[in-house]
Amino acid sequence: MNLKKLTKDYLQEAKMMQLATSIDNQPWVCNVWFAADEDLNIYWFSANNRRHSEEVRKNPRVAAAICLPHAPEDQPRGLQLEGLAKELNSNKDIAQARSVYEGRIFDGKTIDGFMNHQERPHKFYEIKPTLFVLFDVVNFPDDPRQEWKPNG
Repeated sequence: MNLKKLTKDYLQEAKMMQLATSIDNQPWVCNVWFAADEDLNIYWFSANNRRHSEEVRKNPRVAAAICLPHAPEDQPRGLQLEGLAKELNSNKDIAQARSVYEGRIFDGKTIDGFMNHQERPHKFYEIKPTLFVLFDVVNFPDDPRQEWKPNG
């Protein structure tokens, strides 16, 4: 089984992730809608005054968990990752994030409305994963925990 292909397929199938941030040894987790590009960079869109957004600006080291809905009797599958996150500010980076996010999560008009919101303007954020852990009993019943590093 090709771990990169399974990871890409999983990232295309899922749309929500649990994002974990941490400041001063105090972890925080939240749910965000996400989209991934062909290079497995992960993008999300969030108000810049949310706790996780503020924490990413202070500490770029993040983790995330992605799980497709399934019932307790189903074989478990899930994806965890760690990486470096950042708020996107250049027009080029924002355009890249928007190109994979728009239409998959929100339409352009909705994104523009969030970006221009008076009290809670939204920004795009990116994770460049440094480690993926695929837990997949379906494809790896004898050893479901499969770890791999992009570009490694």
